[in-house]
Amino acid sequence: MKRAAVLGAGAWGTAFAKVLAEAGSEVTMWARRESVAAEIRDRHVNESALPAVKLPAGIGATSDLAAAVAGADLIAIAVPSQTLRGNLAEWAGHFPADATLVSLMKGIELGTTKRMSQVIVETARVDPDRVVVVSGPNLAPELAAEQPAATVVAGTDVRRCRAVQQAIALPYLRPYTSEDVTGCEMGGAVKNVIALAYGITVAMGMGDNTRASLITRGLAETARLGVALGADPLTFAGLAGLGDLVATCSSPLSRNRTFGEQLGRGKTLEEAQKAARQTAEGVKSCLAIRDLARTAGVEMPITEQVERVCHEGADPRVAVKMLMGREMKPE
Repeated sequence: MKRAAVLGAGAWGTAFAKVLAEAGSEVTMWARRESVAAEIRDRHVNESALPAVKLPAGIGATSDLAAAVAGADLIAIAVPSQTLRGNLAEWAGHFPADATLVSLMKGIELGTTKRMSQVIVETARVDPDRVVVVSGPNLAPELAAEQPAATVVAGTDVRRCRAVQQAIALPYLRPYTSEDVTGCEMGGAVKNVIALAYGITVAMGMGDNTRASLITRGLAETARLGVALGADPLTFAGLAGLGDLVATCSSPLSRNRTFGEQLGRGKTLEEAQKAARQTAEGVKSCLAIRDLARTAGVEMPITEQVERVCHEGADPRVAVKMLMGREMKPE
């Protein structure tokens, strides 16, 4: 990959642009606000997304979408999952004909219950082989600080996966390839919901037994849904499953965990949103994941209780009692 575009100037999009540039690609970032694009272009920083992180001088930036993607071999998309369809409706006509489209998003679309790669294929009207998913334990501030990490590059076209793998391989980032797009995307989406629950338990003062149980049972229901949708069960034991789940639950850098902590302190959804100044992906995705699970006939008790706390005003203490009081069964 010689020329790359990154659409979205949040923390993850900025960190990914830094990785691409340091691995040798010519990178242009697209930012919705020209002031952000100018800061990246002229000062080589993005203070609102990654404070104090110096970006490679070679990263360009613009608020002109057509200019950002012109001639790109790789187009990485890093926008909030629920805005993807609307954005692509405006953008897709500008994409070069054979560019590889890389999804950096972790969510399930409300209403359609589609994964992000499916939304890209449908809205941009591209062959599924052109879409690659990047997922794993990749907290943006740590990656930007060049702390060692690994990730998964998943797609149905092995050649494109390997090309993206080479485009982001660095001494501090080790990418692996996978053909299980469904598994990688489900792991990335559901872990956000489990991290909300984890944050709730942290705020309620619960200890390591509770947290370990939550991660383990959260992984179990993630895998149940993924397998029902055709995923490889082994994917959930890997970086895009357990790895991403552990990172998102355990790190104070995780938006979903910290949002869950607000809920665990007794705040309403609206109060938590004001305190966090943004909505975590899992808050909206839990509705779509719940619907997807019901359609597939899969039990997801943790997801259901998170949905009740977020959207029905349920008391987190009652939600814990509901989970603990469920019918006994084999593991």
